[in-house]
Amino acid sequence: MAEFEFYARCASGCEPVLAQELKELHIKSIRPLKGGVAFFGGLEAGYRACLWSRSASRILLVLARVDASDAQALYLGASSIDWAGQVSPEGSIAVYAHGTNNELRNTQFTAVKVKDALCDRLRAACGVRPRVEQRRPDVQVDVAIRDNKARIAIDLSGEPLHIRGYRQQGRQSAAPLKENLAASIVLACGWKDIAAHGGTFLDPMCGSGTLAIEAAWIAADRAPGLLREYWGFSAWLGHDRGMWEGLVEEADRRFESAVQSLPRISASDADEGAVALAVENAKRAGIGSAIDFAVRDASDMGGALEGASAPGLMLANPPYGLRLADVGLEDVYRALSKGMDGLPENWHAAVFTPDEAVDTALGRQAQSVERFYNGSIETQLRHYSLGQAPRQALKLESYPGGKPVLVNVAELNSRHFADRLRKMAKQRRKWAQREDISCYRIYDADLPEYRAAIEVFEGCWQEGSGTFLTIAEYQAPVEVDPDRALRRFNDMVAIAPALLEVPSDHVFTKRRVHDRGGSQYRDGQRRSFTISVTEDGYTFELDLDGHLDTGIFLDHRITRGLVGSMAQGARFLNLFAYTGTASVHAAGGGAAETTTVDLSQNYLSWARRNMEANGFSGGNHRYARADAMSWLKRKSLEGTFDLVFVDPPTFSNSKIMGKSTFSVQRDHVELLRRVHAVLAKGGRAVFSCNLRNFKPETEKLARLGIELDDISASTIPEDFVRNPKIHKCYLFEKNG
Repeated sequence: MAEFEFYARCASGCEPVLAQELKELHIKSIRPLKGGVAFFGGLEAGYRACLWSRSASRILLVLARVDASDAQALYLGASSIDWAGQVSPEGSIAVYAHGTNNELRNTQFTAVKVKDALCDRLRAACGVRPRVEQRRPDVQVDVAIRDNKARIAIDLSGEPLHIRGYRQQGRQSAAPLKENLAASIVLACGWKDIAAHGGTFLDPMCGSGTLAIEAAWIAADRAPGLLREYWGFSAWLGHDRGMWEGLVEEADRRFESAVQSLPRISASDADEGAVALAVENAKRAGIGSAIDFAVRDASDMGGALEGASAPGLMLANPPYGLRLADVGLEDVYRALSKGMDGLPENWHAAVFTPDEAVDTALGRQAQSVERFYNGSIETQLRHYSLGQAPRQALKLESYPGGKPVLVNVAELNSRHFADRLRKMAKQRRKWAQREDISCYRIYDADLPEYRAAIEVFEGCWQEGSGTFLTIAEYQAPVEVDPDRALRRFNDMVAIAPALLEVPSDHVFTKRRVHDRGGSQYRDGQRRSFTISVTEDGYTFELDLDGHLDTGIFLDHRITRGLVGSMAQGARFLNLFAYTGTASVHAAGGGAAETTTVDLSQNYLSWARRNMEANGFSGGNHRYARADAMSWLKRKSLEGTFDLVFVDPPTFSNSKIMGKSTFSVQRDHVELLRRVHAVLAKGGRAVFSCNLRNFKPETEKLARLGIELDDISASTIPEDFVRNPKIHKCYLFEKNG
């Protein structure tokens, strides 16, 4: 018997499930790879994988691996394959390619080269060539480029294997799971063993029913390929019709035998329309009577438990959303948590979601987590053994209203954070009211285990006014388990709004997360949310969600006031100006003119809006988009400013700067030399930076006539006293 090499493709994360499936099909020589599983065997092994694999997306029969160092090498390699033994010259073909290398950078071009090689080989041998047919061709050829090699294969599945035949295109609930991914997560939950022991399957958020139908097919020993009408091997010249029909007959017998004694499978959804779709799908799948469908909220799972004694499985796939307020996930999680409370302790529960805050929302810690990709979305299958993970909630008293609130948490130790936050909120609120401060920090990693900065903003927005919170995570030390640090952060995000009586859609989180490809921080996927706040009588525009920073540095509150107090009649220069808040204070303090310089056009436009919102416009207020270091070189600027505020970043390597970089420790002497040059005699400069271990090179600066007066201590506001290294601030005067 001839032995073939096969490759079963699957979604990332499904490889272990797929490998186990193939083992249970008595297929040998299995090798899991990234994105699929390679295996070897006779033609029957490939057929069984096509018919029975629940998690694979395609089954490929590998014909050859050829040189793909360039287009000509690929053509010659593809020409060497005996296509006359694969494709009828009068038949139809389609060729698809994926992957690239330095020479083959366009997948469509790669596919055309292989198609030309195939057709030229057949025309030379038979005098005719097959026609190209994109929809349901007789034979579909798959070309995978990796480095300088190409794997050329026949796609035995023809169409993706997730197309089972029971779902109608255009008649599904929003964003349904693909059938093979749904089956993979059902298998990963151990449902096959639970079903064998008479356990119940429960999906309380069933949508169009995919999870429940796949669970029913697993319990009924139903081959997922039985309903399919089209296969990629049907017109392939190597097809063994008798072998295939024998396997189909065997699959029919197995289903007819197992469907007589199925365990209980229950699926429900609060959406009546979704349940109607699920019922239709189950009927087409041939197991309509095997699933109990109901219109029911997830909080009420009791109806599925009648007569259930053996351990069961609850599997939920909540809706995906970037923020709780987007899709009402708070209510969804609250219902799901309540429903899980009513499940027996011997049940297993699992939630499939990309939301890493789900543990906190449910008030439970996952015992294990598996990662899958749902399309491009990294999604987690979080497992909960209910007897070992009872719901955890904190009974708190809100501030300032003193109302009792119950907050689900992943860790009960988060009570210490809640107690500290309430204490600090009370202290800071009184201080802020006394000082007429509307934006302030109330928590700054006060407890080492709960590392975040929480800031309050009393502001106005397009629909009214209110209180807003930003919760910015500090990176946890390397010795701290990142999953535990994330649970604590999510607990903070849940506790803070409930405790401080702030609506959840007024809370904005900032997480600095290492990219997998390097050490740079990334800001995630954000969108703008703009409010207006006041400081010392001035109005400032803030964006609480569009950037990692909001548009105002609260630790510079005193520093900005200092600039304003020194600005009367001055020609003022604001370098590395960000959103121009210091320019507003200078203009309000009576500056004769202001010049605002920043490399970012976005921030420069923001600065202009801040100035104009406070009535400062006209020709005496100028804006320059430029690299501050380069801009200061101009001879015409020497001696033209009476007051300069310079607050550079710790490090910058903006693309606009080309190959240049800026480091405040390395470059501060040259920066201050240039600032000194543009100061008029008797002019003053305020220099600030937020590098914690910054050390000015006083001797070098002294040789330039610059003597720094360290005023850092006097510029640290009350709400930053726990962190006096938040910034450094210096004052110097020309010829002072």
